[in-house]
Amino acid sequence: MRLVVLDTNVVVSAGINSAGPPGKIVMDWILEGLVRPVLCPSIAKEYRQVLSRPKFRTHEFPPYWLEFLIASSLMLDDPFPWPMHGPDPDDLRFLALAQRAGCWLVSGNLAHFPAEIRQNVTVVVPAKYLSWLLEA
Repeated sequence: MRLVVLDTNVVVSAGINSAGPPGKIVMDWILEGLVRPVLCPSIAKEYRQVLSRPKFRTHEFPPYWLEFLIASSLMLDDPFPWPMHGPDPDDLRFLALAQRAGCWLVSGNLAHFPAEIRQNVTVVVPAKYLSWLLEA
């Protein structure tokens, strides 16, 4: 079973456009049980809060599959704080969780995860992750 940490922007994008790479990762791989997301309580809370924002109601948010995605995730404790500083301190827990789980982090915003702070965590955009899944 492949494990993956999804940045919140990937989950939002999947809900907006199920035909794009984030949507295909969620709909074709995660919801089909071929890839298992890794979450912690603080990230699950962020998913629920962000996907419940009024600005997303026009997209029928939160998506029907959000609670299933959360329930089917490998739930770990909140990770220790990341030892390095980054552009968005709140996003560093995604790196810490991916490192703890030994998996990749998929994000649509690589600028929040500059190479010099990643340590040994692989961070890729959704299209690259989807390509890797299709090739594997």
